[in-house]
Amino acid sequence: MCYSSQIAAAYQQYLKLTGAAIDLDQFRELYGFRHANSSIRIPRAVDRWFNEPKNADETPIKELIDQHRAEAIAKLEGEVFVQRKRLADAERKLQTKPTKAAGESRRIAGAKIEAALARLARLKATQPHPSEARIFPMHFAPIVVQEGERRVVRLARYHCRQAGKPASIDRKFPGLYNARRDNLEKFWRREFGFSHAVMLAESFYENVDRDGRNAVLHFVPRPASTMLVACLFAQWTDPAGGAPLLSFAAVTDDPPPEVAAAGHDRMIVNLKPEHIAAWLTPAGRSLQELQGILSDRQAPYYEHEVLAA
Repeated sequence: MCYSSQIAAAYQQYLKLTGAAIDLDQFRELYGFRHANSSIRIPRAVDRWFNEPKNADETPIKELIDQHRAEAIAKLEGEVFVQRKRLADAERKLQTKPTKAAGESRRIAGAKIEAALARLARLKATQPHPSEARIFPMHFAPIVVQEGERRVVRLARYHCRQAGKPASIDRKFPGLYNARRDNLEKFWRREFGFSHAVMLAESFYENVDRDGRNAVLHFVPRPASTMLVACLFAQWTDPAGGAPLLSFAAVTDDPPPEVAAAGHDRMIVNLKPEHIAAWLTPAGRSLQELQGILSDRQAPYYEHEVLAA
C-alpha cells in the first residue's frame, strides 16, 4: 500500500508536465467547504500556490486560505495558553505535595505545548518546508483529469469513495486510497476504463515490518524525477443533498526488485510521459491497451531510507 506521498509542491510542475490548468471554481468551492469543515485537509504546499494571486479569480481563494490560517493560529495560541496554565498549576502542586497525578499533568501539558508551538511555527513560516507537500489517506491533493478538450488540476481526496456507495464505505474499506492492478477489472470496474487521473509525486512512503516492528521507508526515484502516478477517480453525490466529493486512488502493482528487497510488496505505477494522453482519455480504448500502458511504465531505481522504526 502506498500510504503516503510527497506531491509535487509547485503548480509549475503540473503545467510543465501535463499542460493542465487549475480549475479555480472547484478550488474555490473546496476551500470554502474547508472553512466550515475542519476534516478537509489540503496541503500547505497547495495553499502557497495562491500566495500572490494572479487574477481576480484567485483572490477569493487567497482570502479563504488566510482566514483559515488565522483561525488555526488563534486556536493553537489558545491551546498554548491553556496548557501553560495547566503546567504552572501542576508545578505548584509538585512543590507543595508531589503526586503521581500532578507529575502526569505536567508531562502532558509540556508535550501539548511543544506540539502546539511546533504547529504554530509551521503555520507562521514564510519559507516552504518539504513536509508541507506530504499527503496521507483522507487528505486532499491535486490530480490531473481530462475534461473534454482540456486538462485541469482539481483537488480530490486521497481515498476513493465510489459513486453510489454509502459514506460508511470509508470505514468499512480503509484501504481504498490504493487500487490494486489485479483488481482493476473487478472491484474498480466502474472507474477503470472510465475515470482516470494522474497525481504528480516526488517520492512515496511505505510501512514495512522489520523484525516485528513497523518501519517507515521513504522511497525516492534516482535519478530524481517527478513521478506520474496512475490514478482512478470518482465523483460522489450525497443523496442527502450535502457537499459532493471528488476522490481518487493510486494504482499499485508488483514492486521492482529494490522495493521488494526493502520489504514491501506493492508499488505505485509511474506512467511514462508519452502515455499521459491515452491514460487520461480511456473512453474507446480496450482494457488490453490500458493494461499495456500500466505495464510500459517508468522504471528508475527507487532508493530508500528508514525514517522510523
